[in-house]
This record gives sequence, structure tokens and C-alpha cells, in this order.
Amino acid sequence: MTTLLVIGLDGHESGDRVLEYGKRMANLIKDCELLLVYVVEWSPYSFQTAEENAVRHKRREEEISTAMERVVDPAVASLKAAGVAARDIVRHGDVADILNDIAKEEKAEQIIVGRTSSSRIRSRFFGSSTSNLVMNASVPVTVIG
Repeated sequence: MTTLLVIGLDGHESGDRVLEYGKRMANLIKDCELLLVYVVEWSPYSFQTAEENAVRHKRREEEISTAMERVVDPAVASLKAAGVAARDIVRHGDVADILNDIAKEEKAEQIIVGRTSSSRIRSRFFGSSTSNLVMNASVPVTVIG
């Protein structure tokens, strides 16, 4: 049975470290697939006109396309070139919720994410995606510094 690891990408330098760790785990496990997930943070709490919603939808599609082109496609290609089975998903929403939902849907063994730097004050007041994921995930979470 193939082991599935969910890899959370964010387009930052920490994503490179997460990919390297995921690749190392896949090579150790042998029968392993990496599911690269990029989440475009998007608030569902918005009340707009029909025109604004049309523009918003178009912007969402553009963001997905940009994420695929700049981050996800190159990462998947790099893993496949190294002999690692990989596929991808790009979604909009809350990072922690989406990663956890995908891990449950796909029956993943683990989620691997990077720690991004943010101010302590901001994290204390608003929380962070990584902290929320670690506290609420239904599978083990590995955080790469």
C-alpha cells in the first residue's frame, strides 16, 4: 500500500526545505507518493456586488494559475525528475483547514509544512496557519524550520 504524505507549499524559501524533507522521506519509505498542496488564503467573509464577485472569481482563477506556474508545477517536475511520485492540488481558503481536509480525504499518513517567519505579536493575536494545523490536524504534522 502506498504511503501518502501531504506537503504544504507556500511559495517561500521554507517550501524548498519542505520539499527536500518530503523527498528524503519518500526515498526512505520507498512506496510513497507526495501530494503537494498550495493554498491561496481567501476569506469567505465578504459581501460584495455582483460585479465585484465576478472580478473576485477572475482574480481567484488568476491566482491559481500563477501558483501552478511559479510554485507547484516546478516542484512536481523536480520531484518526478528525482524519481519521486508526486501530484498536486491548489485551493482557496484557510490553510490549516484545507490541508487537514485534504489529508483526511486522501487518507494521508502525515502533513509536512514549513515554519514561516511572522511577528510574535501578529501570531499571538491572529494565530498562525502552522499553529492551527498542529493543534487541529487529524494526522501527524511535521514542521520544518
